[in-house]
Amino acid sequence: MVRLEDGRVSKTPDLQVQRTIELVFARFETLGSCQKALRSLRDDGILLPRHQRGGPYAGQMVWRKPTQAALSEILHNPAYAGAFVYGRRGPHPDRRPGQLRQIRHPMEEWTTIHHGVYPAYITWEQFLAHQARLADNASDFARRAHGAPRQGTALLAGLVVCGRCGYQMQVTYKPQRRYTCTALAASYGAATCLHVDGASLETVVVDAFFAALTTAELNLLEAVLAAKRADVGRVAKLRADRLARAEYEARLAQRHYQAVDPNNRLVAAELERRWEVALRAVVEAREEMERMASQAQIPELTEEMKEQMQDVGRHLPAMWASGRLTPAQQKEILRSLIQRVIVTRPTPDTVEARVVWISGAVTPFSVHPPIARGSDVSGYEQLVERILALGAQGYQDPEIARIVSAEGFRSARSAHIPASLVGEIRRARGQISLTEQFKTQAKVEGQWTIFGLAQELEVHRNWLYTRIHKGTLPATRHSVTGHYLIADEPEILATLRAQRDRCCYR
Repeated sequence: MVRLEDGRVSKTPDLQVQRTIELVFARFETLGSCQKALRSLRDDGILLPRHQRGGPYAGQMVWRKPTQAALSEILHNPAYAGAFVYGRRGPHPDRRPGQLRQIRHPMEEWTTIHHGVYPAYITWEQFLAHQARLADNASDFARRAHGAPRQGTALLAGLVVCGRCGYQMQVTYKPQRRYTCTALAASYGAATCLHVDGASLETVVVDAFFAALTTAELNLLEAVLAAKRADVGRVAKLRADRLARAEYEARLAQRHYQAVDPNNRLVAAELERRWEVALRAVVEAREEMERMASQAQIPELTEEMKEQMQDVGRHLPAMWASGRLTPAQQKEILRSLIQRVIVTRPTPDTVEARVVWISGAVTPFSVHPPIARGSDVSGYEQLVERILALGAQGYQDPEIARIVSAEGFRSARSAHIPASLVGEIRRARGQISLTEQFKTQAKVEGQWTIFGLAQELEVHRNWLYTRIHKGTLPATRHSVTGHYLIADEPEILATLRAQRDRCCYR
């Protein structure tokens, strides 16, 4: 901006400067963070204008590579929104005499705000939205900021809040991702509030997000492409401005060289060198424009493509599962609807969470994350009693596992009870299954097992199976296991011993 002779302030007449400032705000609105905007400007070779306050070019405008500090100053300056303010900064409360340390005051502490004083590049509402986004990008748990979405696999980073102390939970990757609240531990040396498994929590939150999309009609692709085309147009104008400026400076250098006395070689040589530098800048600017013109143009959406994108909520889960979205993109999508995820852990195997949507609505749900000890599972004692009761009735381990899983019992690491866990619980409490009884005990329910009778007669079990199959040895099958049982009658034993002795089977 420049101040006119009558005291009024107007935008600089240099269109390249205006378009560069407009591009900075457009990039921030599109990309959402100062660092991303900085990298995009760097990749496109965009230079920022700067009024030099010292050095050999003091008082002049120079073009320099964009920096974090320069972008931050532009984005935080309310003058670009047309406002004159006073009290943005003040002396640091801990500064020593003679120091110039300052702090930035929050907006509510600014002494004066006058709107419409300067010509605006953005609206005041846009400025406020930018300040909120910049504050939210700062990973400061004390202010409950989300932090800028990064490439880490933890999808809820910056969104999960501890339901006990209210601070933002941090992400750890050791070895699986987990959300941990260490705020009180770091500040006061207290115990860790809670830690939860990341994968199980993210699964239910993402499912809730997709459920929220089923009633929403999303058609954002056309707007994104339009914004991209507008951004490309702005960059093209800046390229043209840069070429026009380079051509002007080349013509100016040429006039300076032609105006000097050729016999004054000391001056003529320097002016000739400056002319050559200016000509090289023209060539570089023209080559940049040609490279940009050769790049693929942003496509237009056809009517067929628009129809295919009418229901993004229906297609988003498939795109999500396909791996085509980066973690940062997935986080941005989740944050479009989710404001906070408040987490508590009333029992070791239960995590209660509340999704706070940007509309203010709240969706509660429970998660059962995997835990280390089975004895910490809610209802574990009831599970043990039920397994022992079913085992006493003669049910096999796989059938017991199916029954207790259907009744709602769960293990430490899954939503069902495996047969191996049933066996562990029985054996730990000294209960032998019916199958094991048939293999290790002489009698079951007062009748001979094949194992017991073979030992009693000192014969091989197949000798008994052969007579059962021929029908010479009466036997019944157990109602649950299907194993053979032979009645404990003296006549049967005498007959079998006689048969054994006749065939000399020993």
